[in-house]
Amino acid sequence: MLLFGHPHLNNEKLYHVSSIEAIGHTPSNACLLFSYNEEVFELISHARANGIAFALDVSNLKEALIGENLDAKYLLLSEEICVRVQKAADNYLFDARILVHIHDEDEIENLADRGIDGAIFSQAIIKIS
Repeated sequence: MLLFGHPHLNNEKLYHVSSIEAIGHTPSNACLLFSYNEEVFELISHARANGIAFALDVSNLKEALIGENLDAKYLLLSEEICVRVQKAADNYLFDARILVHIHDEDEIENLADRGIDGAIFSQAIIKIS
């Protein structure tokens, strides 16, 4: 199980951006984080054209399926939809890893019991304006 943002683990950070200009303020090897909306496709096209890894924050299975087809490295989502999306990811052999937003370390075991790929604390997300 992947854990992002845990205080005792040193792991990858995700850089939340909402414009192409903001991408220029991230480290060269950064994994970008986009929120799924109608405007996100321009950012995804830019990231893909420039070989930049990205994660996509999604709110339903349809968005997760689209994100997988757009080559997202990670799909971030809520616990409410995690089992449904993880089942699709396992069934269709997603390359993207499923990460659930958590706030407390006690949530890790529950997600592990449900077979979820990983968990992400808010500390792993750096907002770039």
